[in-house]
Amino acid sequence: MQKGRRVVVTGLGALTPVGNDIPSYWEGLSQGKSGAGLITHFDTEKFKTKFACELKGYDPLDHFDRKNARKLDTFAQYAMVAADQAMLDAGFDLDKTDRNRFGVIWGSGIGGIEVFAEQVGQYVSGDGTPRMNPFFIPKMIIDIAAGHISIKYGLKGPNYASVSACATSSNCIIDAHMMIKYGYADVMLAGGSEAAITEIGMGGFSSMKALSENNDEYMSASRPFDKRRDGFVMGEGAGALVLESYEHAMARGAKIYAEIGGIGMTADAHHITAPHPNGEGARRVMRNTLQDAGLPADVVDYINVHGTSTPLGDISETLAIKEVFGAHAEQINISSTKSMTGHLLGAAGAIEAIATTLAMQHSLVPPTINFQEADPECDLNYTFNEAQSREINVAISNTFGFGGHNASILLKKLEV
Repeated sequence: MQKGRRVVVTGLGALTPVGNDIPSYWEGLSQGKSGAGLITHFDTEKFKTKFACELKGYDPLDHFDRKNARKLDTFAQYAMVAADQAMLDAGFDLDKTDRNRFGVIWGSGIGGIEVFAEQVGQYVSGDGTPRMNPFFIPKMIIDIAAGHISIKYGLKGPNYASVSACATSSNCIIDAHMMIKYGYADVMLAGGSEAAITEIGMGGFSSMKALSENNDEYMSASRPFDKRRDGFVMGEGAGALVLESYEHAMARGAKIYAEIGGIGMTADAHHITAPHPNGEGARRVMRNTLQDAGLPADVVDYINVHGTSTPLGDISETLAIKEVFGAHAEQINISSTKSMTGHLLGAAGAIEAIATTLAMQHSLVPPTINFQEADPECDLNYTFNEAQSREINVAISNTFGFGGHNASILLKKLEV
């Protein structure tokens, strides 16, 4: 691959079902906390799935005044909160930063589904007159989160949204990385947010048979690689990462969490929702990532897998890991943090890249919780039920999306 500037991670922010900031998020992951609960956002009486991984204790008025809260769909609110955390963590003096070379790439798999449902519902129940809220479109469109972040901080570099279903925020991180690597920016804020625990969000995924319906054991229904898995558990929230050129970060004395060593992107070209049964696209994306990093497979210590707790997905990813890593696959710690957070759709890649970074920082592999019954087709080291201490120098975060979109990010400890 063409060489370019080194790219490092200097700021983190997270709003998740197991913690509303980075310290509490990591505490939840390291302790194996389940973020699942009965849905409170709407009445689930007529729904097959009555649970999800909602945020706990989130109040928009803790972050916005009433006027501004009304102008933001919930997914954009989550984006702003996580971005604020990451900017504060990165410790910028913006008066001394060239904001023309500071950009934002932010995505969402679905965007403003809440305001969309609200406005369509009002129209259908009315007299046919299109009395739409003037903020309907600006609240709904996916790129608006990146716009709001840039406006708040005066960031005038590259600014757009990327959408690739559940791979969305990984693609945002990858794009931001390339913007810096090849000189289009010095600093980028990247991430994703999702707020799809709504009637039409849950109803749509339920009709596809994608969601777990284990209402009797909802706290443990997200059980990746367990033989009893029956679908994913919906989550909500946001993750934000500040990426920076190594030179820029060193010049301002920034703390550095990790370096992005390599990236990969592929397509299954197979099916609109199902992964390739043999993990063909997942296999190529991990190989591409290792090639981009210039590293052999046997240096990887940890993989934060896509691991959605679906019958097909968990098997195909397992097959891909075996094919790429060979005998070394058994030496790698693997975990699916979706067992705790649920599946945050377009925000999954960001919060999982953060989890991977924190695992390196703390030399601790977060667990895959809720395991009880072994699946003979899933026979790797999934770090079941309890966190495991381990020095992690090189790690990969995988995310795969409906439509066959595959993205992998290799993170490594900084080498000066």
